[in-house]
Amino acid sequence: MESVVRAVTPPEILAPGEGAPSVPVDSAAATATATAIPDDATRDGVASIDERFARAAWSSLVEPGDVIAGIVVGEFGADRALSMLLERRSPDEWVGACSAHARPDLPPADVAAALERWKPRLASKTVLTALKAAAHHRAQFVVPGDPAWPEGLADLGPHAPIALWVRGDLSHLRGPGEAVALVGSRDATNYGEHVAMDLAAGLSDRGFSIVSGAAYGIDGIAHRAALASSGTTIAYLAGGVDRLYPSGHGDLLRRIIDSGAVVSELPCGAAPTRWRFLQRNRLIAATSVATVVVEAGHRSGSLNTAGHAAALGRALGAVPGPVTSVNSAGCHRLLREYDAVCVTSAAEVAELALGRLNQQPSLLDGLVGEPERPPASGVPSTGAPPTGRTPRDSAPAATSAAATSAVATSAAATAPVVAGVPSRPSLAAGPTRVHDALSKRVARDVADLARRSGLGLREVEAALGALSLEGTAREISSGWLRS
Repeated sequence: MESVVRAVTPPEILAPGEGAPSVPVDSAAATATATAIPDDATRDGVASIDERFARAAWSSLVEPGDVIAGIVVGEFGADRALSMLLERRSPDEWVGACSAHARPDLPPADVAAALERWKPRLASKTVLTALKAAAHHRAQFVVPGDPAWPEGLADLGPHAPIALWVRGDLSHLRGPGEAVALVGSRDATNYGEHVAMDLAAGLSDRGFSIVSGAAYGIDGIAHRAALASSGTTIAYLAGGVDRLYPSGHGDLLRRIIDSGAVVSELPCGAAPTRWRFLQRNRLIAATSVATVVVEAGHRSGSLNTAGHAAALGRALGAVPGPVTSVNSAGCHRLLREYDAVCVTSAAEVAELALGRLNQQPSLLDGLVGEPERPPASGVPSTGAPPTGRTPRDSAPAATSAAATSAVATSAAATAPVVAGVPSRPSLAAGPTRVHDALSKRVARDVADLARRSGLGLREVEAALGALSLEGTAREISSGWLRS
């Protein structure tokens, strides 16, 4: 059967040598593949043009963290999975075509719900537009198997991104040094900004890359300090890399593109939403060896990143603040309830990132006659990889979904990411995604909301009912509005 990619792709998108006839095309379309697909795409072990286009299509079809999409793309390959979707295969056919070990993770009911989510977005125009925008902005398209693909994303299992869209230097995604995530409140205090600046500059001087989300407050200060120290910094966005968000950080993000990298799993043109911000946090945690929360309120979004880091077994640190400061309440919560490591300097963060927590300190250290003590149970020995910590008297972080959801900003808005354990999105995530898709000015019907939210029609209808009862959405003759 002819590849579905060739069936839906105009010749100008195919790379030279892939069978495309020579035809006159506009400049943006002509360079789409050359820019979006790395030069080494024909090397052994690197995905084919068909597979790359299919992954670009899947990144437009599904919302970040869609576990069913992750399983089927991993099981069949993106190209074959896209073909099966276009052929309107039934849920039973999808499950029947899977290998025996994958079938338990693909109940027909879950596959049916996933197909309903994907169908409203099934249009080749979307991915072609994204590829042309990527060419225009000189973005590159990276998939698993590429030299630049971050190793840490493998720990996300089926929650891993299907592809990454990158503006900047690809070598920074897997540079020679380790990466540390510095995150915190958007409403940062002078104290928080000062600490974030010291940590980012000190870690950059030690050869660490600084990873964050480019938001106002702590994120922005961390990026700026890394740039001022001539270090490497990487920003993960919740929308397309062609939409530099927040707009007030446009100049900052352009500087990051010039000397680091701006990354997203969403295609060019995708808008940032609350759901996507929460899902973006798992990439920040997975691509870093340690996550440090510099300053955060009791329900700050940065605690969501901390939850992902703990579930993935990454080292987790928190900076203490004044006990009277509501902006440090989240950090104190991590220290008190979840055994995050207290860090106060770049040197301490570097020790945390390198796993040098091989012994418990003692007030008697340094006194004559103090015997050498063995490493405490559960603490990694020198040279061991860093591990995340869990709430006291609870199950290990790598197997406890409760540990993740407890420190998440809103357990109802995001499903816990547990390494190696596929989980399904929370039922309460639907209203959040539909609310993000609503507008206060333009009425939108159910079909349009399904396409924008990445949910099925029935899921959208149920979410609208819940939002209507809450008073956050209202229906008029032409559709639904955000209240």
